[in-house]
Amino acid sequence: MDIEKIRNDFKILDKGVIYLDSAATSLTPDCVVNAVIGYYNDYNANIERGVYSFSQEASKEYEEAHQKVAHFLGASEEEIVFTKNCTYGINLVANALKFKKGDNIVTTLLEHHSNYLPWLRLRDRYGVEVKRIKPSKEGFFNLKDFKEAIDSNTKIVAVTHVSNCLGTIIPVFEISEIAHKNNALFLVDGAQSAPHFSINLKELGCDFFSCSGHKMLGPTGTGVLYIKKELWDKIEPFEIGGGMIKSVDIDDFTTADGWEKFEAGTPNIAGGIGLGAAVEYLNKIDMKNIEEYERKLTIKMMEGMKKIKNLIILGPDDPEKRTGVIPFKVPNMSPHEIAFVLDEVANIAIRSGLHCCHPLHNSVLNEPDGTARASLYFYNSEEEVDIFIQTLKEVM
Repeated sequence: MDIEKIRNDFKILDKGVIYLDSAATSLTPDCVVNAVIGYYNDYNANIERGVYSFSQEASKEYEEAHQKVAHFLGASEEEIVFTKNCTYGINLVANALKFKKGDNIVTTLLEHHSNYLPWLRLRDRYGVEVKRIKPSKEGFFNLKDFKEAIDSNTKIVAVTHVSNCLGTIIPVFEISEIAHKNNALFLVDGAQSAPHFSINLKELGCDFFSCSGHKMLGPTGTGVLYIKKELWDKIEPFEIGGGMIKSVDIDDFTTADGWEKFEAGTPNIAGGIGLGAAVEYLNKIDMKNIEEYERKLTIKMMEGMKKIKNLIILGPDDPEKRTGVIPFKVPNMSPHEIAFVLDEVANIAIRSGLHCCHPLHNSVLNEPDGTARASLYFYNSEEEVDIFIQTLKEVM
């Protein structure tokens, strides 16, 4: 990987920022920006509705974006629905499934609110039970806990693939096997995995997989929901209207086939096309290369941070079991103070706070104020890691 060449594709880096908040939102390369601008400048029209050339070109580009994303995730085109973010995809599933009293849902205390709150609302709405598996402070689970929680009444099991708070990689394949042995559906929150390592949904073993475009170089307001083909007749779209129907008469309607069934109304056309350009860019670099380079940076950053006296690093100690999401604490400083000083002193951007993981911080980590969090991506350099470590030493 030619890091300097890659960094030249991200104009915002010319401002001198050391951007270590990619777990929240990644930066956007020129090719994605150009794809979005190209839509508005060259063929701005609605899709699947017009026979004139602009509409035909927009439809073609939007459909090809689905194909690119499907190939990127190892799925078929018809299984890929474009959403506005990962949160929306999970809510789509939660509202599309049919629940009854007596059903239960299994999730964990490691989850981002996006994969926690939709299931709690179903508890209040339908009286279903929500079982929550507790992780260790490093974010690890005992699979025995899943075996005991998942039973014949479990409707769906919903877990994150990678913790956005601790960076811990979760054994989702093993959990999927437990779920499916009990005839339960299995959903994976892939917001923190899809941008960072190769995903093959056919091999992963999930029924649903949701991720955000804005964390994988794509435009904000874009996301992906994978719905296993065998389930299309078992779930109903919770939004209906134009664009998702095949025919309508006075008293009835028939939904469209494939992804169109779940994309009611005019979609984020430019965003979808931009997302297609983003996964093309990732494929060009190769996800294996990205994974290896990020692990190298993660090891370097953790080794440097461990040498700083009194600094506390949270999450797994083994870099093979985590991504480049590294939460930490500085004694006698709040997470927000740390983030503010790093920004003021060296233009370093990190995250601070509870990271949309209140149950984890309060019930597992005992960190009611949250943590400071640095998160790496492949456009970060070793020099930036060195500057981050040195500045952190000065802050301490």
